[in-house]
Amino acid sequence: MRTRSLVAGMLAGAAAVLGLAMPAAAASGPQPLIVGGVDATETYGFMASMQSKDGEHNCGASLIDKQWLVTAAHCVTDPSTNETLAPGDWQYRIGTTDRTTGGEVGEVDKFIAHEKWDWNGPGQFDIALAHLSKPVEAAPIAIGASPQAGTDVREIGWGLTCPTRGCGEAPVTLQELDTKIAEDSACGDGYDAQSELCMDNKGGEASACYGDSGGPAVVKDGDKWTLVGATSRGQTASCPEKEGIYTDVTSYKEWITSQIS
Repeated sequence: MRTRSLVAGMLAGAAAVLGLAMPAAAASGPQPLIVGGVDATETYGFMASMQSKDGEHNCGASLIDKQWLVTAAHCVTDPSTNETLAPGDWQYRIGTTDRTTGGEVGEVDKFIAHEKWDWNGPGQFDIALAHLSKPVEAAPIAIGASPQAGTDVREIGWGLTCPTRGCGEAPVTLQELDTKIAEDSACGDGYDAQSELCMDNKGGEASACYGDSGGPAVVKDGDKWTLVGATSRGQTASCPEKEGIYTDVTSYKEWITSQIS
């Protein structure tokens, strides 16, 4: 997710960050997002596209309060300095399945990346908050409970539907992928079972990918979706090849509450 030109490239050796938010000057468009998914079957009022002021999509995010969104730390920090990006350079389009139109556009006045996030670290603490200058009308999503292996989960995001950087054009229509939480053992070295989620890749056929960074993984609770994860990174440069890694947003509830308060 973050990187400057096309998505950072590799994080902690073998783990590929999945986004592409980069310093505005270097942004070059979204990279693969949901591979093996389908067009969104509903409008997710909480879904947001992090965009440069000219409307170029960089990362995903989830609205959790009328003025707050949760995303990945690498979406809002400069990889060369670990410093947060200038909020005035960015905006969020919220509550639409078309990243170019519809919904609401919220201006950003503050980014808060987790204080332990480090671009040169193993990948944990990849969580951040974005504060909007004004409340939006869209309905926020509630943070749910941490899902166990085997739980049905839906990944949502914009980006290419092919597995490698530069392999095609990013879709304008939001994509979704129904999959499951995989066993922790499938996510290898550097994975933290206490603060991350391992996402099944359907035998190498489907996954979130470059450009999907920060976007949500959601679980159905009754008739409502609840937020459980934020796209963080992959284990190889070809996204569906291995199980993906999401930040377990539920494990950061206290941190989120402390920042919003």
